[in-house]
Amino acid sequence: MAPRPTLTLDDADGAPTIGARPSVDSSRLAVYTALGASVGALPVPWLPDSLLRSVRGALAHDIAVVHGLSLTREARVVLAEPSGTHGARGLVAQTLRYLGVRLAVRTLASLGPVAAIWPLREALRVFAFGHLFQRYLDLRRTERAVRIDAGEARRVRRAIDQALARAITVESSRPRDPAAIDDQRDAATALVDWALGVVAGVPERLLRRLDSAFDELLGSNDG
Repeated sequence: MAPRPTLTLDDADGAPTIGARPSVDSSRLAVYTALGASVGALPVPWLPDSLLRSVRGALAHDIAVVHGLSLTREARVVLAEPSGTHGARGLVAQTLRYLGVRLAVRTLASLGPVAAIWPLREALRVFAFGHLFQRYLDLRRTERAVRIDAGEARRVRRAIDQALARAITVESSRPRDPAAIDDQRDAATALVDWALGVVAGVPERLLRRLDSAFDELLGSNDG
């Protein structure tokens, strides 16, 4: 991820100056995302949630440090918890969740490679968290404190989780694709190109909806 320009206050006279705010590199975010995807395949009921906390906590720390910030212990717990802002599940709840997921995968396995859905789900959640937490620190954070506390973390985490749910479930209008000039394709080729283009555009559309939903939710929480 390339550094984004931002306004900072000059120590001498308080005047805003143009600077570059660093961001976590996209390759690092991709590694965290892949780690999140691999956790769901582990055959121990309580281990996936424990490892996901480690992955998400390390990612949150990584992003905060790059921005010259730190997390309180409570803030890291809020951001790292896989189950959301309601807190960690007990051992029994984690075991029941694990068994429910395994039963669902086994039941649906006859329909195709359904087992891939669960790693993709965790990968999407980790990526969305990293991307939106970084977006918050890049563009939306107004607090001047160097330390992010639990209250701020909880507000951001709630917006992240709600934005992901909205981006996946709420349909929105998409920009009209540019028309080809002097199109020499036959009808069959044009249809195949269109279908492949729709698939290729899914990540971009999802990311656009994710950013939009997050900004809207964060603004409503601020209000």
